[in-house]
Amino acid sequence: MLDLNRATAEELDAIEPLSGHGFEIVRYRQERGRFDDVRQLEEVPGLAGKWSGAERVLTTDKDALA
Repeated sequence: MLDLNRATAEELDAIEPLSGHGFEIVRYRQERGRFDDVRQLEEVPGLAGKWSGAERVLTTDKDALA
């Protein structure tokens, strides 16, 4: 599992549904703060409805503690 709050743009780009969006995800995280849930990828510009399947390989710190 890859932590959405720590992953680099390159690591995120390696996940097929997120390919080409790593930079946007990292920028969103830097501007708005950490992700509490993987479903928040829906809020990243350009990713609405496109990130399905990424939840199988991504986690957040919150997910790891549950």
